[in-house]
Amino acid sequence: MTSTETNDARTADASADGGRVLLGCMGLGGDWDGDGYSAADVDAAEAVVRAALESGITAFDHADIYRRGKAEAVFGEVLARTPGLRERITIQSKCGIRLADGDRPGHYDLRGPSILRRVEESLTRLRTDVLDVLLLHRPDPLADPAEIATALESLHRQGLVRRFGVSNMNAAQIARIQDRLGLPLVANQLEMSLLRRDWLEDGVLVNTPASSGVGFPAGTVEHCLRHGIALQAWGPLAQGRYTGRQETPEEHATAALVAELAEAKGTTPETVVLWWLRRHPARIVPVIGTTSPDRVRACRDAAVAEPGLDHEEWYRLWITARGSALP
Repeated sequence: MTSTETNDARTADASADGGRVLLGCMGLGGDWDGDGYSAADVDAAEAVVRAALESGITAFDHADIYRRGKAEAVFGEVLARTPGLRERITIQSKCGIRLADGDRPGHYDLRGPSILRRVEESLTRLRTDVLDVLLLHRPDPLADPAEIATALESLHRQGLVRRFGVSNMNAAQIARIQDRLGLPLVANQLEMSLLRRDWLEDGVLVNTPASSGVGFPAGTVEHCLRHGIALQAWGPLAQGRYTGRQETPEEHATAALVAELAEAKGTTPETVVLWWLRRHPARIVPVIGTTSPDRVRACRDAAVAEPGLDHEEWYRLWITARGSALP
């Protein structure tokens, strides 16, 4: 198999894990306090999961820290309530962030034993024997890539995790881990949206004065494309800036264009915003972080259909959102 074929296969595998849209579960489980969750919290999680399944979304994104573990725990309760559901869905979780606790500050921790322990705790809360995907949540400057690789390979060998990826990492950080890891990294989750466009503008503002204002690490999108690493977008709906509340003239203009395109195509504004991401050659997979069943259903066409934007429509959205012409 050629390197191109290998990368294509890895991208296809990653897409199969994530589908076209993932449901982000950070909002499940009640408050961000140390208290337990309630039966009402489980009912609310079940309603969101049901709406996702009805909308063609079968992949769910977690992290061990979400609601201090309660997001995973209520999801596990939903799985226990619904025999056979686990076999129909993909579960992805993350580890590597330690929340502040008393006098201990919040920090990052990708030490090998910590990774192993966090995964075991996630599996217990989720009431499952295996994670389909595990992402390393944030870069840990003190982490040893060889130690990370040993931990991940152990999890894979034990059948506890099927695939691995990263989150919020640049190309060099990904390559540093991959050099030591005998398994492919299949995903990188980054903040990406019509509002957060630096991942895109980094590639077109080269050799212009405006390039100095772009903080996104150069070459990260291209690295992921080259190596078959699926890009997942957190915050893809931009907190409703183009489908609900607007705060700037650019946001008002973009929301109007989004509504116009949605009406013309017989879909929802949410779908148009997600289609804009998915139309990119990286086939970006949005991670929608809503707890509203109705908002989930509004994303259905993005989950079940190919992006319905042509070349010029995609550019109109981009240019309107940025509020100025391209260089």
